Amino acid sequence: MRRHELTDEPWAVIEPLLAPPRMGRPVRDRRQVVNGILWKLSTGAAWRDLPERYGPWKTVYERFRRWSADGTWDRLLAHVQQHCDAVGVVDWTIVCVDSTTVRAHQHTAGARGKGQDWPGEALGRSRGGLTTKIHLACDGRGRPLAFTITGGNVNDCTQFEQVMARIRITRCGPGRPRTRPDQVAADKGYSSVKISAYLRGRGIRAAIPERIDQINGRIRRGEGRCRLDRAAYRRRNVVERCFNRLKHNKALATRYDKTATIYLGGLHLAAIFIWSAR
Repeated sequence: MRRHELTDEPWAVIEPLLAPPRMGRPVRDRRQVVNGILWKLSTGAAWRDLPERYGPWKTVYERFRRWSADGTWDRLLAHVQQHCDAVGVVDWTIVCVDSTTVRAHQHTAGARGKGQDWPGEALGRSRGGLTTKIHLACDGRGRPLAFTITGGNVNDCTQFEQVMARIRITRCGPGRPRTRPDQVAADKGYSSVKISAYLRGRGIRAAIPERIDQINGRIRRGEGRCRLDRAAYRRRNVVERCFNRLKHNKALATRYDKTATIYLGGLHLAAIFIWSAR
């Protein structure tokens, strides 16, 4: 068992969702294919450099592309999160939200039929050139709950509600899916009236510091400053550690994929690996 490969326990959780069809010709071992994708994700190497022990590189790539397009990785991540929530692993006391910018390789631009700045492929031009931004929400232990990707020039606060809306963990028994944490921590980039109203409407406490212009405006109006739960805000560092674990995968630390679907599939697979390594 190599360090980039799934162990027996996490594979037993996701294997039922990757069961081969009953009819048709025999297919390659699914675990071998998933381990090959994990190797490529971790090393950032070209698909053609895939070691022979994982089978033909084109088979592994086509399987990864197909599973990214049909939502297989989304379902696998939801299934793993459901399993972890059932055994009490998910920390709902606080959810931390933040974003990180990823440099896009020059070969990323030019997806078929689309320009390199086409927003549908989550590419944007910023000071560093072509970039992609990952917007992430993680639980209190730094495991990814939900994320979206946009161009690197998109403001963080515009994606806050979209990220929060993607937090949805189905219960094993009866009851509605779990969607609301007790508290949300984020940096000053998420300090806005709209976000505060959104969290109040859902009954979620906020640990978000105000920007200096908001503080000065309150002082001019004769109002007091909003109190910040500093103990909760200090826990926000778990989202930085989550980004660090995701970026250990070189294929995510620098984007090489032309389409947003495939890059997002890699994020889902890396998140599955993080939850499985609990």
